[in-house]
Amino acid sequence: MDEPFRFRFRVRYGECDAQGIVFNARWGDYIDIAATEFTRAVFGGVDLETVGIDWRLVRQLIEWRAPARFDDVVEAAVTTAAIGTTSFTLATRFSRLAGGLALAAAETVYVVVAPGSGDKQPVPDRHRAALVGAARGVVVDHAGSRSR
Repeated sequence: MDEPFRFRFRVRYGECDAQGIVFNARWGDYIDIAATEFTRAVFGGVDLETVGIDWRLVRQLIEWRAPARFDDVVEAAVTTAAIGTTSFTLATRFSRLAGGLALAAAETVYVVVAPGSGDKQPVPDRHRAALVGAARGVVVDHAGSRSR
């Protein structure tokens, strides 16, 4: 299946600023929620005991293309962009579900760490394999929207 993992959500009133658009800082929250749902689909959960690894965000780049507004249903398409020795990079593309207008794109780098100490650890082979072509075609819909 060629479709990436997709996470849908509805913009809430309190996420918008005085200009009536999603406040820039909220996009970091959106990326985090989309990444959480992606890793839940890829690794079967999000807690350390289920997943078997822990990771931390070390870099995030966001490019905005168009604003999202209150009550828009936004779709975040998440893919694995790269897997390094101790890190993996997720690419997230946001678009308005109605019409598909590109809203923002993000690149987020996570480093795998040892629980407790926070020391860098290699990405285990089973997690590396899970991240390759991960969760293709899976749609998680928190907006209650209709599928296309």
